[in-house]
Amino acid sequence: MITAVIFIIVLAILILVHELGHFIMAKRAGMRVDEFGFGFPPRIWGIKRGETIYSINAIPFGGFVKIYGEDGEEKDSPKSFSSKPIWQRFKVVAAGVVMNFLLAAVLLMFSNFLGLRIGVVDDENIPKEIENIQVQIIQVAKDSPADMAGLRLLDEIKGFKLPDGTVKTVSITKDVQVTALAYSGETATILIKRGNQNLEKDIQFRKDPPQGQGAMGVALATTGEVSYPWYESVWRGVYNAVIATFNIIIGFYLLFKTLLLRGTLMADVSGPIGIATLTGQAARISISYLLQFVALISLNLAVLNFIPFPALDGGRAVLLGVEKLRGRPLAKRVEGLINSVGFSLLIALMIYVTIKDIANL
Repeated sequence: MITAVIFIIVLAILILVHELGHFIMAKRAGMRVDEFGFGFPPRIWGIKRGETIYSINAIPFGGFVKIYGEDGEEKDSPKSFSSKPIWQRFKVVAAGVVMNFLLAAVLLMFSNFLGLRIGVVDDENIPKEIENIQVQIIQVAKDSPADMAGLRLLDEIKGFKLPDGTVKTVSITKDVQVTALAYSGETATILIKRGNQNLEKDIQFRKDPPQGQGAMGVALATTGEVSYPWYESVWRGVYNAVIATFNIIIGFYLLFKTLLLRGTLMADVSGPIGIATLTGQAARISISYLLQFVALISLNLAVLNFIPFPALDGGRAVLLGVEKLRGRPLAKRVEGLINSVGFSLLIALMIYVTIKDIANL
């Protein structure tokens, strides 16, 4: 229940911030906003203030801002979307993505001040300013010993109770690897910290694991916390957001490249349920970790929304570019068909990943 509440709050913030960008920029451009909606229709509740209806809708996978004349009609009305110059319309379309980036930057500013958890590149030469060192699980292979034992993302490995009766603590990832190699083929008890819980799980160290999985079937990282003064946290938050954005763009590029060339996904894709689960795990670790995770989701939404796919902001930006090159927009029927097909595919994808998340649970 706590996870559900936290996720609903996080989702509401992400959607509202994104749509607020469209709303504010449309208003600044002199456009009439007919509706500001949370979720997609059918409408559950709505209230009109001024010329805008503020609504809550049944499909909670996003939101929308309905702008007068955005379907290409009412070109003669000064308050319509279609009557404005292309550069103003582009600013309205891009404003949601910009707001998601700014939200991430602000959250990372707070994380840098409170204590940002980062990966340690060389875990045998850890800088003195990095504190609270942990060995964390960052990936669990399906059907591996770790998966069977119930280990989860972000679990901290504290040590092992070994077959010979000794207890071995770990401080860096190498400690785990050395232990797994020394007791290959045997079963030990792994000591885990998950939020405020200390757990013990029996796990087998495989002799011949599948390629790339390791003896337990986990990917590990040595992480630590580093905090900065508020004035330094400001520029570091922006810097972290920029670097993360570039990494996400590269990740999406590799994901789609592998999908198109090989017909397979190089990584798991999670929907609302999967993200809700991870949000709960992040919240149990610390507020700073939750802020980092929400910032990462916000940047993912920014990049995803600006992919040139119909019904997304990037797709609408492409249509504006086509209009600029042609000197006139596409026929309303053609543009409507493109957006309808794109929206249908997005909903189908969302249903698919949601079913997949439920199956994984």
